[in-house]
Amino acid sequence: MYTNEKTIRFSETSDIVEFVNAASKCDFDIDVKYNRFYLDAKSILGIMGIGLKNDCKVCFDGKNKQFQNVLDKFAIA
Repeated sequence: MYTNEKTIRFSETSDIVEFVNAASKCDFDIDVKYNRFYLDAKSILGIMGIGLKNDCKVCFDGKNKQFQNVLDKFAIA
């Protein structure tokens, strides 16, 4: 379904705000998979619903250097 996937985790509310702001600047769809649900990465309320300290998977098909840098910042091994 998606060509790119990365597992991330947020530690603070400001991390979520930074992530959603970067996702909103992308011209392609970005979904966040948490448990069985897919959420729109450009929705601050949806992403805040995941909460902090929970692993989630970001799924997308486009390329954006700024977004990639934010993903790398929150990526887990």
